[in-house]
Amino acid sequence: MNGRPEQFAAEPNELLVERLRDGLGLTGTKVGCDTGQCGTCVVQLDGRSVKSCLILTASAAGSRVTTIEGVTTRGGELNGLQEALRQEHGTQCGFCTPGMVMALGELVETALTNNAADREAPTEPEIREWLTGNLCRCTGYHSVVRGVQRACSAARTEIPEEISGSAAVSAPAGPEPQPASVSASAPGKEV
Repeated sequence: MNGRPEQFAAEPNELLVERLRDGLGLTGTKVGCDTGQCGTCVVQLDGRSVKSCLILTASAAGSRVTTIEGVTTRGGELNGLQEALRQEHGTQCGFCTPGMVMALGELVETALTNNAADREAPTEPEIREWLTGNLCRCTGYHSVVRGVQRACSAARTEIPEEISGSAAVSAPAGPEPQPASVSASAPGKEV
């Protein structure tokens, strides 16, 4: 969990968002719709953005889970994507921001890694397509799109030798996190 090993027992029907917020106190992951429609609960599971209200805690056993609390730099400063969204006024009320950062973080990382040779940022239509799973009632998405473009541009400028998505969207590399160990509380069932 955010680079630290966690071990706990989980009920078989416990949702990952419930464990994060209620069990681990990671309240940056928001609960909006409880149906996977709004995207406020997005976290990264082994580097892929997922809606934690649709994932059972037990199914995340052995995976690396990263929440919004895990993407700031070691000094506690905003990462590149967060700072770009702030500069472009892409946060507004902020309720959807953690889910957006987690979903868009995967896009930025993928774009920078896959386009290392030509260093092209995602296009506006690509960014808007990526945002279809995240609802925002404040920004109209224009400033969010500009923020993603700014983050990609800044990351390409700052890291000319090696494009590393983790430098653009997550904490600096450290020791490899150990997977979380989760067990379902059903008798005799270890997950």
